[in-house]
Amino acid sequence: MSFFIIHELQGLNGTATGRMRVRADRPLPPPPAADLTRNLEELPGISDVRVNPRVGSVLFFYADRESRLSALRLLTVRDEAPAPDTPDNISDLLPEEPPAGGVLPLIRFFVIRPFLPRIWRVITSVAAAAPFLLKGVASLLRGRLSVDVLDAAAITASILMRDFRTVSVLTLLLGLGETLEYWTRRRSLDSLTESLALNVDSVWLLGEDGTEVSVPLSQVQKDDLVVVRDGGSIPVDGIVEDGCAVVNQSSMTGEPLGVPRAKGASVFAGTVVEEGRLVIRVSHVGDGTRLRQVVTFIEQSEALKAGIQGKTERLADLAVPFTFGLAALVWLITRNPMRAASVLLVDYSCALKLATPLAVLASMREGAGHGMVIKGGRYLEALCEADTLVFDKTGTLTNASPKVVEVIPAEGQQRDEVLRVMACLEEHFPHPVARAVVRKAQEENLQHEEEHAQVEYVVAHGVASSLHGKKLRVGSRHYIEHDEGVDVSPLEADIVRQAALGRSLLYLSEDGKLAGILAIEDPLRPEAAEVVETLRGMGFKRVLMLTGDDERTTRAVAASAGITEFRAQVLPADKARVVQELTDSGCKVLMVGDGINDAPALSASHVGVAMIDGTDLAREVANVLLTRPSLGGLIEARRLACGTLRRIHTNFAVTLTLNSLFLAGGLFMVLQPGLSALLHNLTTLGVSLNAMRPHLPAPEAPAMEGRA
Repeated sequence: MSFFIIHELQGLNGTATGRMRVRADRPLPPPPAADLTRNLEELPGISDVRVNPRVGSVLFFYADRESRLSALRLLTVRDEAPAPDTPDNISDLLPEEPPAGGVLPLIRFFVIRPFLPRIWRVITSVAAAAPFLLKGVASLLRGRLSVDVLDAAAITASILMRDFRTVSVLTLLLGLGETLEYWTRRRSLDSLTESLALNVDSVWLLGEDGTEVSVPLSQVQKDDLVVVRDGGSIPVDGIVEDGCAVVNQSSMTGEPLGVPRAKGASVFAGTVVEEGRLVIRVSHVGDGTRLRQVVTFIEQSEALKAGIQGKTERLADLAVPFTFGLAALVWLITRNPMRAASVLLVDYSCALKLATPLAVLASMREGAGHGMVIKGGRYLEALCEADTLVFDKTGTLTNASPKVVEVIPAEGQQRDEVLRVMACLEEHFPHPVARAVVRKAQEENLQHEEEHAQVEYVVAHGVASSLHGKKLRVGSRHYIEHDEGVDVSPLEADIVRQAALGRSLLYLSEDGKLAGILAIEDPLRPEAAEVVETLRGMGFKRVLMLTGDDERTTRAVAASAGITEFRAQVLPADKARVVQELTDSGCKVLMVGDGINDAPALSASHVGVAMIDGTDLAREVANVLLTRPSLGGLIEARRLACGTLRRIHTNFAVTLTLNSLFLAGGLFMVLQPGLSALLHNLTTLGVSLNAMRPHLPAPEAPAMEGRA
């Protein structure tokens, strides 16, 4: 396997620091990718390592020239290593099957073993211990003094002392621990896979006559031309045939910055168009492409470990040599192998290393069952630590299905024509307001033919196009009045009246003149005020609302939601700037949004949350996705995250306390080696089972309606 430097930035912040992205000549299976990540992170001066197994991409930051060279030397060694086979399906991502699972080991130990002759008990004990001994030897050969080595040493000590019952107990408990971890991880991965599949039902196909037709994704075939615009998720693998756009490929490469894509470039299913328009010639489509996208997401999610998980794992690794050293010291002082074995058979690392990742994975699985997809362990921690809550207004605090309540044409314009033209332009864009305009036209049976030229979406402003030679603009007042220089005063009285009612306004201009406005009523979500009040009581010191609406409308919505701090007429860059200012002042920001214009702020926050009915781009960028159209998921997400951290801390304290007592018992021969091992492993299983306990009440089943 060979690595190639894709790009490198040096001299960041005026120093010798830099960042480098390299790519392998083939995909990396998850185990080697995890090893590569760990080995790079252990190098002095290397930080923020991101490895994407599917595309073989590696991104890392280095502090100086020495750390840069050490990373390249490590990758050069990897070049010479044989290339393992790549996984063909999602089952290859699961942990290796335990040597034995289910209740068979328990049956063999408690039911069959007591009736076996002594010689057969010895043989079965050694045979069951062999896999653990081999794992310890393999770890030593790799130069790692891990918990596998400690387990192997404890089993070896018991064999040398001919304490074969202790050998059986150790192998039984270690096997049960592996089985427990395996099935927990499997259920977690299965739940995440089901929740995170790429959901694209229909696409826009470009016909031979240049018109665009919406068809189900299932009807798309190879060599069809698919059109994707701003905020749209690319549903196929293919080659760009026409157009130019910035594509967010974080689902493929882990790189959060968008990359330009023009004619001849490859694009992949699951990536998102941030700006521009692409016409894509399909090369691959179907379940295979969507499954590969899900696999990529799961690989990335598992790599996003919580900071507390990393700390406990590092502490667990440090505990292994300490245990060996203490056992050796006891043997040198007492010359009593029994006392040394008692020390060796008790360690802190098993419980510390097992319980924390189990708690994280179990919570991610539980979250998926309660309508929230948490894209990694670190975001559980961030959800609990956040102290500042920032809401977008439209589609987040307000309902995701706003409605047009009034159409007001300018003098000389027809009401139906204003609505027809606006629906014709807005139907291409996945925003709740755009959907409301299209829905209103459908309700009034206003047919709008595809006669306009290319439609351009101006982020957070509106839509630009032309029809029958006339220049059309649809969008906010700021866009129409300030950017396009259109005089809106002819309808000023109507504008003031609608704003006083708390309605949002959408403007249409034609050849530089105001053609009409739509009044859009976007009622507050019924649970919004209660959710805001509850979250304040859960530790959020500040709650803000950001929106592009005018101040009068914003104030009315904020008052209804119980929010006292808000910013009106905010552009996307300003939203991100406000979030960054809060972060720079020491706040840990939880941002909730749903639109294309919220994506920069979601990325800039400590943890970003998107609603399921938001745009593809918002769902892609967010760290947490609420899969039910209710803000109540924020409360459950906060409870789940804080409950997980409390349980991790509790397990940590219990592990240290009990194992310290068992260690002392072994030192003073109060506990025999077999009993020490039993108590230690029971503690490990106990904290693991505690880590898996649910934090939230089981979701209620939907009520069954009786028939009349």
